[in-house]
Amino acid sequence: MAARIKTGDNVVVTAGKDKGKTGVVKLVKDDRIVVEGVNLVKKHQKATPLAEAAMVTKEASIHASNVMLADPETGKPTRVGFKVEEGKKVRVAKASGKTVA
Repeated sequence: MAARIKTGDNVVVTAGKDKGKTGVVKLVKDDRIVVEGVNLVKKHQKATPLAEAAMVTKEASIHASNVMLADPETGKPTRVGFKVEEGKKVRVAKASGKTVA
């Protein structure tokens, strides 16, 4: 199946504690997505010879069904479709019809 959301895309969170927040996708793995500045969790970091023990804040992954691509024209959430242009398959925002980079 073609990827509807890819690394570097602007997305809007549609469900969960961060609903409504937008961010850039940092990592996509299977059906989990890491979005910059969204779903922040605190983690106890064990001391190593190079660093002290500390509380580290980092982004945790969220399920792909809880995010939607942000429309390149309006910034609102939109579904993704596919079109063939010049012999290449491209992603298209359903709301505005614009191609997604």
